[in-house]
Amino acid sequence: MQAQSFKVRVDAVRDEAHGVRSFVISRLDGAPFDAYEPGAHIDVTSPAGITRQYSLCGDPDCRDTHLFAVKKETQSRGGSRSLHDDVQIGTELSVGAPRNLFRLAEGASRHVLIGAGIGITPLLSMAYRLQKTNVPFELHYFARSVEHAAFLPLLSRAPFDAYAKLHFGIEPDALDAELTACLANVPQGTHVYTCGPVPFMDRVVAAGEARLPADAIHLERFTAEPRAPGSDAGLDSFDVQLASSGQIVRVDSKTSIVEALAAIGVEVDTSCGEGVCGTCMIDVVSGEPEHRDHCLSKAERASNSVICCCVSRSRSPVLVLDL
Repeated sequence: MQAQSFKVRVDAVRDEAHGVRSFVISRLDGAPFDAYEPGAHIDVTSPAGITRQYSLCGDPDCRDTHLFAVKKETQSRGGSRSLHDDVQIGTELSVGAPRNLFRLAEGASRHVLIGAGIGITPLLSMAYRLQKTNVPFELHYFARSVEHAAFLPLLSRAPFDAYAKLHFGIEPDALDAELTACLANVPQGTHVYTCGPVPFMDRVVAAGEARLPADAIHLERFTAEPRAPGSDAGLDSFDVQLASSGQIVRVDSKTSIVEALAAIGVEVDTSCGEGVCGTCMIDVVSGEPEHRDHCLSKAERASNSVICCCVSRSRSPVLVLDL
């Protein structure tokens, strides 16, 4: 169950904002990339050998190249630092096929995109699609300053200047009022999408849920949040059964589902290992998962139809997976 990967060449490197660099890549074999829906991300393996997930932020209809952007993190463990320091035009990289946990909602009457900092990236691909299909939308971009605003020239000219509203230097104690104003006149049927730092997204969700149903608010996380003490309700040990063969493997308190399956020769592809990227999602045939991921929607969690095997566990003695 290894994910598909491609060898690519870096065709362009651009500094988009303070600490943010974008990369245009094309396949070494000359073939176009697979089609993807706005909001998708890809795995990128840096020259340092570290794989991280980055949102595709170009026009989804342009399949000859992919565009992604990377913020150089001060506490980088090597992923973003290597991409900034070791990559230049002509560098060859390995990337995965697009995956999407942050799709535009079908049937929405209007879309409101709200991003902060590097969180603008998945929203750009959405803006391309919505503008081309004449679906009503607006894009709110929050940044510390003009210098910290990525893709500002793109957002400041046609066609996006008609949809983008820029918010610079908003102080934390003024953010709630600013977000409330962004959503003050949205009609029912609107869906809201947000990406950025976790505290920012939490406040967007709160502002959105004050006017719209919870399932109309969508968010994309880049990193996992620490779990609160006592928040885990799963069993210390449980069994995982393979639906195809009936084989059962024990998952103890110190072993993840991915590790337990690997011990019996069943490889489940993983990437982030934190329940953020969705690489290890497997359908659940029966049993009740104890969700510890940060990528499933509220509806997916409630249905218990899928589980992220790298971090999640089970509330029931046996969890039957579609393997």
